[in-house]
Amino acid sequence: MKGADPRARPFYKMSGSGNDFVFFDCRGQPPGELEEPDRIIALCERRSGIGADGVVFILPSPDHAYRMRYYNADGSLGELCGNASLCSVRLTTELGYAPKGSFQFESDAGTLTARLRDGLPEIDLDAVVDVQPVFAPIEKSGGESDLGFALAGVPHLVITCPDVEDADVLGRGAKLRSHPSLAHGANVDFLSQGPSGWSMRTYERGVEGETLACGTGAVASAILLNEWGKSGGDQVSLTTRSGRTLDVTLRREDGAWYPSLRGEGRIVFEGRLGQL
Repeated sequence: MKGADPRARPFYKMSGSGNDFVFFDCRGQPPGELEEPDRIIALCERRSGIGADGVVFILPSPDHAYRMRYYNADGSLGELCGNASLCSVRLTTELGYAPKGSFQFESDAGTLTARLRDGLPEIDLDAVVDVQPVFAPIEKSGGESDLGFALAGVPHLVITCPDVEDADVLGRGAKLRSHPSLAHGANVDFLSQGPSGWSMRTYERGVEGETLACGTGAVASAILLNEWGKSGGDQVSLTTRSGRTLDVTLRREDGAWYPSLRGEGRIVFEGRLGQL
């Protein structure tokens, strides 16, 4: 292993609606060997590591409040993670180097605008233009009503079904996640509508399993629900597997969707690394 000894590096364990992350503040000290895939995997391991869906590094930015770099639990670099972004907004405002008002930060998917609204972090994502309400390469199965695709920072397949409690998230999700028609794979979101609104469950690439929430999945789902005429308007709330809600606000202009995502960003605990 190269670089400085990572032991005793401080970290923050954070949760975004049950989507959990290990955060490192790297404004003063580069990540070093912590960015190596085997280290990411070790950190995310739930029995022998800290346990997380991903690892996030907060880096200095010459032009914006900070730069966020996100890695999936399998060690792969992620272009964007909605809930990790929300958590980054909470953490940096709590630490005092991002303002309480509106500001911008960098990600590998571009520059995002963020704020705290009514006590919760909110981010504005880039325009979503690659939306396919009917994704022809994949046939619907069983009681599925709709199956579409949206590139909301990362690729998503979105499926409506009678009841997400009965959805084969691990089986069908794993199969569709790497369907040959998807050049880079995709997350797979299952939706159903109940008396209290829409619920969602997600199979996430990079985690290779079900997660308790997915921010970009909520955005993709809200857009496709609008395309299918099932959303009820430009304000869409989705109940995640954790029971917490992600709120999406949509604006459509010149054929593109402009989404904002709002939800939980919570510091669960702080710690220092020991022996990885």
